[in-house]
Amino acid sequence: MSLTAFISHKDCWLHDMGAHHPECPDRLSAINDRLIAAGLDLFLSFHDAPAASVEQLSRAHPKDYVESLLANVPEHGIRHLDPDTAVGPGSMKAAVRSAGAGIMGVDLVMGGEVENAFCAIRPPGHHAERSKAMGFCLFNNVAVAAHHAMAAHGLKRISIVDFDVHHGNGTEDIFRDDPRVQMVSIFQHPFYPYSGADNPPAHMCNVPVPAGTRGDAFRQIVTDMWMPALRAHQPELIIISAGFDAHYEDDMGSLGLVESDYVWVTGQLREIAEESAQKRIVSMLEGGYALSSLARSVVSHIKALADI
Repeated sequence: MSLTAFISHKDCWLHDMGAHHPECPDRLSAINDRLIAAGLDLFLSFHDAPAASVEQLSRAHPKDYVESLLANVPEHGIRHLDPDTAVGPGSMKAAVRSAGAGIMGVDLVMGGEVENAFCAIRPPGHHAERSKAMGFCLFNNVAVAAHHAMAAHGLKRISIVDFDVHHGNGTEDIFRDDPRVQMVSIFQHPFYPYSGADNPPAHMCNVPVPAGTRGDAFRQIVTDMWMPALRAHQPELIIISAGFDAHYEDDMGSLGLVESDYVWVTGQLREIAEESAQKRIVSMLEGGYALSSLARSVVSHIKALADI
């Protein structure tokens, strides 16, 4: 049995927000190329993501929001939802597969078919609030996955771990009043989306860090703040908002993480998953826009998940 599932879908390439947009289809191509070059394809089980249903999406978002997004797709060109976020003819095909990947990941780990899963998806999701698309995000993929784990598998305690350079404001918005779902994160501050630092709920351990923060400080935060919070929550499943734009080569932000930091934190999360979650982790791609560092970081993260 492969320890790790790799879940993606060709439809995730169809979302295109226009030339020169950093959240581009090439991100997935770079990951796939690096995965094969590293020989990792021999160690993973590959799966095509299903399309998330309106019902599944509507656990995290109001049904009218979901139906409105799905219905308002341009036949040609792109339509901007905000200055950063747009939809084109293929965007909803990609968005429902991205959310569906997390659903499949949850089903695979809950069924014991794999220990963990990585979802190579786009568009990302952690900025999508209950009723608002923003920050390149349409549906909140990790929130859809967490709600599926609770609704379909009866889980009572889930931890969402977010190491993207940007605060996962959408995830916080959706689970602010639901202590079953813990959120732990770091994010550059002050920085887009200018949230997360003021009065997070007790079940959220969100740690703002200044520009220039490097791996040693990140590891200290994980050791001193994340790990005690995670152990106290005793998650039955860990879901990772795996953004790789905190890498020092990524000019979307100004943090200084490197591949070894992603390997290390993945190992720490595997430790927690082994203690309380029967090793179950579902990791979902968020940010990461410098193609080389994105691909190297994802491969390093997957190697750590698969214990290679």
